[in-house]
Amino acid sequence: MTNQASGRAVRLCDAGDLAEGTSRGFDPTGTGRDTMFIVRRAGLHAWRNACPHWGGTSMAWRKDAFLNREGTRIVCAAHGAHFDIASGLCTLGPCIGARLARVELIESEDGSLLVDASQLKETST
Repeated sequence: MTNQASGRAVRLCDAGDLAEGTSRGFDPTGTGRDTMFIVRRAGLHAWRNACPHWGGTSMAWRKDAFLNREGTRIVCAAHGAHFDIASGLCTLGPCIGARLARVELIESEDGSLLVDASQLKETST
């Protein structure tokens, strides 16, 4: 996570808005669907909302529901693959060994989380 915002940065939320053990989706490119999500578990981890299996399908089974019940793994609702929160590595399911695409966050001095939305343009529809 970097500490300086670029000219293309889009504000997502305040870092304090994300409680430990939770996830939240965001639509910084204005597509009408969450193109990325953040998980707070021993730090902040941001990922594209696109499973590496089945052509990049959306991961959540409902709004902001990207984690298993225990909050210890990211789970793809489409086919049940499990991913490590910190590394994005698939550890269970049909895409074992594949990884989620990391999104670099920017934390401003006031505690806001921002993203350079150009990181997500290629997955927008």
